Amino acid sequence: MIGTLNGPQIERLLHSEMIGRIGCHAQGRTYVVPVTYVYEDGVIYGHTREGQKVQMMRENPEVCFEVDHLDGLSNWQSVICQGHFEELAGEDAAHAMQRLLDRLMPVVVNESSHPHGSLAAGSTSGHGAPGTGAVRYGIRVAEMTGRYEKT
Repeated sequence: MIGTLNGPQIERLLHSEMIGRIGCHAQGRTYVVPVTYVYEDGVIYGHTREGQKVQMMRENPEVCFEVDHLDGLSNWQSVICQGHFEELAGEDAAHAMQRLLDRLMPVVVNESSHPHGSLAAGSTSGHGAPGTGAVRYGIRVAEMTGRYEKT
């Protein structure tokens, strides 16, 4: 049976997963990339380095975010969010980094698993330590839809 997730089911899925995909579009090109994230109060928080995705989202801040959970090919859930990218600085960046730390650090198993730009507690400024090119961002969700299949 294929069906539609309701609001609480969508929220539960967004809170339960740590990896989603951002879809962005600029200059006639579409780019989809997996990211680690945390979801809180209608905002998807992330941390990355300067690069293609950040350049594209700066140019066109209207983005798509997708997350899924698979238990099998006919037992899955998927959520798609439409939202607006915004770079974070100051207290907003510090809050986002703390939420990411709280969510991701329990699953970090070795030093190479650490996200770029260091997730050290002291590294919470808006654009990371000098020279790191780290960007903290939020995607303010405007619309969410969800589907599932369960046999």
